[in-house]
Amino acid sequence: MGLADHYRTLGLRTGATFDDVKAAYRKLARKYHPDVNPDDQRAQDRFIRVTKAYESLLDVFQPDENGEDQPDEYDEEVDDEVSPVQTNPGLSEHEQKLKQDSYKQLQVLFKQKKYPRAIALVEGLAQRITQDPEVRQWQAITYQRWGRDLITQGQLGKARIYLDKALKTDPLNKSLWVEINRDFQSIEQRLR
Repeated sequence: MGLADHYRTLGLRTGATFDDVKAAYRKLARKYHPDVNPDDQRAQDRFIRVTKAYESLLDVFQPDENGEDQPDEYDEEVDDEVSPVQTNPGLSEHEQKLKQDSYKQLQVLFKQKKYPRAIALVEGLAQRITQDPEVRQWQAITYQRWGRDLITQGQLGKARIYLDKALKTDPLNKSLWVEINRDFQSIEQRLR
C-alpha cells in the first residue's frame, strides 16, 4: 500500500496535514472499534485497516532527530534561500499561496533529508494543482533526490523505481535526465 492508499483509507486527500490525519483516525476508530461493534467482523477488519493506515502515516509525520516535528513557521535562513515561485495565471490566489508555502516546506524537507515526507507533500500538491508544470518538476526532482539517497543506503532496486518515476513525471527536463543518468551509472558501479 502506498501513501495515497493510506490517506484514502482515512477518507483524506493525499498530503493532508497531521492534524487532519489524527482527526480522521479518531473519528473512524470510534466508529469501527471492536468494543462498539462486538459482533461485526467487517467493522473490526475496517478498524484494523484504519489503524494500519494511521500508523503508516505517522511515519511520514515523525519528529526529526531533535524530537521536533515539522515547523509551522520557516526560519529566516530558509526563507532567504527560497527562490521565487513562478506565478501561474491559471491558479487562484489561494492555489498560488499553497504552491509558495509548499515550496518553502519542500526546501525544509530537502534540507532535513526527509524524502518520504517530501514525496507526500509534492504528490498531494500535484493532485490539487494538476496542470502546473513547475509542480510536476518539483515532484520529479523529489523522486530523483529520494532515489539518490536510496543509492547511498544500498537500496538499489528501490532507487531505480524512484529514478524511473522521476523520468516519467518530467520527461522533458534535460538537466534532470543528466542527473538521473549519473545516478544510474552510480548504481551500475555498485553492482560491479
